Amino acid sequence: MKLVICEKPSVGAAVAAALGVREKKDGYIEGNGYVISWCIGHLVGLAEAAAYGEQYRKWSYDSLPILPQEWQYTVAADKGKQFKILKDLMQRSDVSEVVNACDAGREGELIFRFVYHQAGCKKPFTRLWISSMETDAIKSGFDNLKDGRRYDALYHSALCRAKADWLIGINATRLFSCLYGKTLNVGRVQTPTLKMLVDRDAAIMNFKKEKYYHVRLMLPGAEAASAKICAADEAGKLKAACEASAAVCTSLTRENKTAIPPKLFDLTSLQREANRIYGYTAKQTFDLAQTLYEKKLLTYPRTDSNYLTDDMGDTAASIVSLLCGKLPFMASAAYEQSISRVLNSKKVSDHHAIIPTMEIAKTDLTTLPESERNILILTGARLLMATAEPHVYEAVTAVFSCADHEFTARGKTVIAAGWKNIERLYRATLKKKPDSDDENELVLDVPDFTEGQTFENPAAKVTEHETTPPKPHNEVICYERGIRNRP
Repeated sequence: MKLVICEKPSVGAAVAAALGVREKKDGYIEGNGYVISWCIGHLVGLAEAAAYGEQYRKWSYDSLPILPQEWQYTVAADKGKQFKILKDLMQRSDVSEVVNACDAGREGELIFRFVYHQAGCKKPFTRLWISSMETDAIKSGFDNLKDGRRYDALYHSALCRAKADWLIGINATRLFSCLYGKTLNVGRVQTPTLKMLVDRDAAIMNFKKEKYYHVRLMLPGAEAASAKICAADEAGKLKAACEASAAVCTSLTRENKTAIPPKLFDLTSLQREANRIYGYTAKQTFDLAQTLYEKKLLTYPRTDSNYLTDDMGDTAASIVSLLCGKLPFMASAAYEQSISRVLNSKKVSDHHAIIPTMEIAKTDLTTLPESERNILILTGARLLMATAEPHVYEAVTAVFSCADHEFTARGKTVIAAGWKNIERLYRATLKKKPDSDDENELVLDVPDFTEGQTFENPAAKVTEHETTPPKPHNEVICYERGIRNRP
């Protein structure tokens, strides 16, 4: 009999369904050679400071630092019943092996190991390591269970993180609270992140707005702009001088350029894009992705890879074909897939990039909650973009000399829309249109100027502009720069 320990009840139910385990008991499901139970998140954690001695129950400067020589652990007060169920199951005589089926990542490893050690279990354990909750993926994972000790380094990494949080959080919080006479929470991650926010806020508060100007030549079919000018009177003088002079095209360059498709989503890039498009926080996006994962509609979200493994080509091609028929905005899209661009096993460590699964074939997307549907379609659109052809355009730069100053006109002509056509179609479906990454880029044709071409007494105008302060850090930027490695 194998005891399978999942991270939460919903995952336990999915694993049980895949393995044909149907007999429901109090806190577990049994049958077909398996006992399947769950942790309900963190059942066991590091004990509070008071567990190391009565002298630490009261916060005082003299008791610091608190440096445990032998770490102690405790069962979460509200989860004692489930821990006892797991402990009793581990001790059953007919259980010969324990399977760690917690999330396939650092924190999932820690959750299982804490319970395993706290229960005093000595039985051999194996590891279920999968990137999808689809039935076939679960079955394949159980056919290829890994030696649990293979993930010792991952466990020690998570344990080190937990102890570092404890040491810094407990000691620094007590220290500064005692020094300043009120509770001041200090954390390994939160305090440096707060410093980052304070620095940016100071830069915004101290920012002094300044005006600047451009002189623009109004040429046939194009505007050519001067460099930045600090003084209004100087800009006015240049305008008058230009209108009394001739503008000569001194340089004309046309260069074909390529914008390669965006990479597939890892967790951080998905959170950033979901924040930009939908305003979701990093936590909201992760929770939505995790829910979709548990519904078998999305692959494992806690990944830092932007690629798929080399053996996933056929699967990815099938999902792409499915998305083309499933997503309404693809109905009229010209699309040629290039799956090889997203395949690279060398750039996949624990888990591949986040993509929809084949389970969407059986799902009516309109029945999903809007927020879940948004994330699923966002990842689907990114897969389509990532496997589309490059965006090819001609960049044109024309430089003019007038009144001893240079003026530049820029534009672009699209040669092949490629992946940007899919991006355009997807954006057209959004209720609120986000700012484009290249919103300031001119997308227009520049007339066929020729070098040496002269325009006598060109019309000119002065445009006024203001420098802008740094933007406040939004929630996802803070996550990305400050806490991206926190579980």
